[in-house]
Amino acid sequence: MSLRINTNVDALTAYNNLNKTQQSQSTSNERLSSGLRINRAADDAAGLAISQGLTSQINGIGQAVRNAQDGINVVQTADGALSETHSILQRMRTLAVQSANDSNDTASRNDIQTEVNALSTELDKIADNTTFNNIKLLDGNFTSKKFQVGYAANDTLDVNISQGAKAASGVFAAGSFAGTAAAVVLTHGGVVTTTTATISNADTAAAAADKLNNDAAFKANYSASVDKNGALAITAKDGIATAFTATGGAGTGVTAAAGTGGGFKATDLLGGSVDLTSQVNAEAAIGKIDTAIQNVSTARATLGATQNQFQHHINNLTVTQQNLQASNSSIQDTDMAQEMSNFTRTQVLQNAGISMLAQANQSSQGILKLLG
Repeated sequence: MSLRINTNVDALTAYNNLNKTQQSQSTSNERLSSGLRINRAADDAAGLAISQGLTSQINGIGQAVRNAQDGINVVQTADGALSETHSILQRMRTLAVQSANDSNDTASRNDIQTEVNALSTELDKIADNTTFNNIKLLDGNFTSKKFQVGYAANDTLDVNISQGAKAASGVFAAGSFAGTAAAVVLTHGGVVTTTTATISNADTAAAAADKLNNDAAFKANYSASVDKNGALAITAKDGIATAFTATGGAGTGVTAAAGTGGGFKATDLLGGSVDLTSQVNAEAAIGKIDTAIQNVSTARATLGATQNQFQHHINNLTVTQQNLQASNSSIQDTDMAQEMSNFTRTQVLQNAGISMLAQANQSSQGILKLLG
């Protein structure tokens, strides 16, 4: 056995082992206190990269779920308002059927018209005041609105709240009809409709509307009424929004306006005002209101389908997020039982290392006996 003073190999060995034990114990202590297996890149570089990618997905999905829930809230807000719109239109139709009965005198029809006007005003208020986060939902402009429902870019769902463009319609002032009685020729979407009935400047707007609505060819594709200004109003029934032309008895080369707007105001839904002050106009109004009711029903059905789509998407996102969290946990989180075993082991080794370092330092004291 060699005895050295300047270099105590046993003490150095004990010190190095004690240092490694302390580093291991420090790592175990950090993992146990934080609950994370990876606290710095040096702990597991590849694992850290994977974990951060999974964290981005998990956080993005969490926000996407909230976004999708906002979409459901928007749809429910719009549908709730349209439920009342439906009720108003049903009441207006009942009034139109009532006014179409000739047991009503002028005063009675004027009273009916007063209620219809009030209902029309309420339709406008509902369309104007139904908002979500100060965004109007029923003015016809809430279309193709994108909701980010995934963690990746462009993972969106579109929401459309619209009743479709209103039907094409035209107003023909009395006195602008043909000078000589002639059939009305209407061309819309490539389809030509020629009436058997003839009209001319000798006819009032009301008389012209009555003739046209009683014409089989005309009423199959159009409806006629008298607007509030006393002019003849013709509205297409075919659902095509593009403009139509009217010639013959209605005038020469007259072009009716294309349908516009997909909102839920009275004018959007009904293609103009509802006039129930005469039997002819009341009959025409029934058809207009029926179309409006159908358009609102279609819009609400679309909203219902959209809400169900959002809900299923949320369900899928929730399951995906749960699976990603489990995967990330297996990479990032500390196995507490295993780490506690390591911590206990390093504690024992640390105590043993300190004891052995003391023993190694003490061994050099034997040299003093030789010197004595």
